[in-house]
Amino acid sequence: MSVITMRFLASAMAPGLDRTVSGGTVMKWIDEAGYACASGWARRHCLTVYASGVRFHHPIGLHHLVEVEARLAYTGHTGMNIAVEVRSGDVKGGRMLKTTECLMVFVAVDDTGEHMPVDAWKPGTPGEMALARAVRTQLEAYRTPQFA
Repeated sequence: MSVITMRFLASAMAPGLDRTVSGGTVMKWIDEAGYACASGWARRHCLTVYASGVRFHHPIGLHHLVEVEARLAYTGHTGMNIAVEVRSGDVKGGRMLKTTECLMVFVAVDDTGEHMPVDAWKPGTPGEMALARAVRTQLEAYRTPQFA
């Protein structure tokens, strides 16, 4: 599984001061979707080792429909680079707007916490190839560990 999308209604459990969802809550959703994508691909427990370029484009309103999509961008020997995009919109309006994006790196680990190899992922569509190039460029700019 190289893509996972979580969908749910934003509840009033963690509102920000302006009656929108707090940034911390959005980051929790990003980590959960990234983990689900990484562990699904690796078929084992994974650890978050890096989050980069978190961009909050628009606030998420309380009771809006939220989609958190985590997409495998490319793999190294033990690590996976996951691009996460959050979209939201009024459930009655049907229009979803990109609210947040982030790049994450996860590593697969065994029961003792040692890094374990993951299957290589190869982009197959033009969109996947463009995402892989964009992620590599971003990681090189930030000089992130890429777990080759």
